[in-house]
Amino acid sequence: MHCPFCGADDTKVIDSRLVAEGDSVRRRRECVSCGERFTTFEVAELVMPYVVKRDGTREPFNEEKMRRGLLRALEKRPVSAEQVENAISHIKHRLRTTGEREVPAKLVGEEVMLELKNLDAVAFVRFASVYRDFQDVSEFQEEIRRLTTDAPLSK
Repeated sequence: MHCPFCGADDTKVIDSRLVAEGDSVRRRRECVSCGERFTTFEVAELVMPYVVKRDGTREPFNEEKMRRGLLRALEKRPVSAEQVENAISHIKHRLRTTGEREVPAKLVGEEVMLELKNLDAVAFVRFASVYRDFQDVSEFQEEIRRLTTDAPLSK
């Protein structure tokens, strides 16, 4: 770490403490050359994988796009903002822990449906109808049958 005062390369850590509920580390440092003290913060860089769409194009994971889809499905449903944020955190965590640099868009959609299934059955069917491109009432009925019998989510 370069000293922000004199630019020297050599600094030493005097004190380290966890901050932000353990999500980052605060370090007090001292420059060996000029003796000035300063504080640095260290946080883990959590990189989301790229999303590979059906047509093969790749785009960065877009949390806002996912949030809009969730909120659209949950419109006028009895689900709190905290529950929505927790669902988003769960989805992001599962996508990160795949260890992959790229994930298919289908996986993102399936993760969203898994969370919606746990939050609200009506919102789940709403999202599934758009995501799976239901063409007629029988597809709605089949999805509801699977939902009520707790069958796997894949088509």
